Amino acid sequence: MSISRFQAFSDGVFAILITILVLNFSVPEYTVGHLAAAVLKQWPTMAAYIVSYFYVGTLWLFHHDYFNTLKKIDRGVNILNLLLLFSITLIDYPMSLVAHTLATGNVADMRLAFILYDLVALFVSMTFFFMYLYLHRHMDLKAAHVTTDFYTTIKFDPLRSVAIYGASIVAAFFSIPLSALLLILGILFHFFAYLRMSGNLRKAKVKKIPTPPRQDSEH
Repeated sequence: MSISRFQAFSDGVFAILITILVLNFSVPEYTVGHLAAAVLKQWPTMAAYIVSYFYVGTLWLFHHDYFNTLKKIDRGVNILNLLLLFSITLIDYPMSLVAHTLATGNVADMRLAFILYDLVALFVSMTFFFMYLYLHRHMDLKAAHVTTDFYTTIKFDPLRSVAIYGASIVAAFFSIPLSALLLILGILFHFFAYLRMSGNLRKAKVKKIPTPPRQDSEH
């Protein structure tokens, strides 16, 4: 499989998932003249959607930039990418559960919903870790400017996010707001980790560009 086809398939999965996320919205039941109140009651759906859209969008940015460092792919990359995409497509389910349980307000249900979201996020992070590990051990798949130093700067980022989501799971048994905050912090961590990775890639590309030889002027 060519890299362009690999990217096109992955981009298609991300596009479909983002489309599915918005399908959680529906016109609320309301009496004439009281639509505003009914819409305001849908705040859990909007909140869950905004967080999940930002999360999926960040994962897409990661996927797009990271896999642009490859000059070729093999069967192992394809299999790991399918696993990675599978984990990401699971996000819609816990998002729906979180939105629904926030609307109903039952603490036990909210606890389970946030734990399931954390577990999916943890799974996503682990698939990225396995992909990083595999590509680090198969440097022949990467472009020449992507060195082991680049991998060293990012290899523990997925495990750091796993720690945050693990803390969120533990917090869910004591405080739902704290668990929600840690979940959001984990997602924000992905975004800042992406900015750092993207910056390192730009620096690596600049170093790759050869300096043209200086030509002495003829007198």
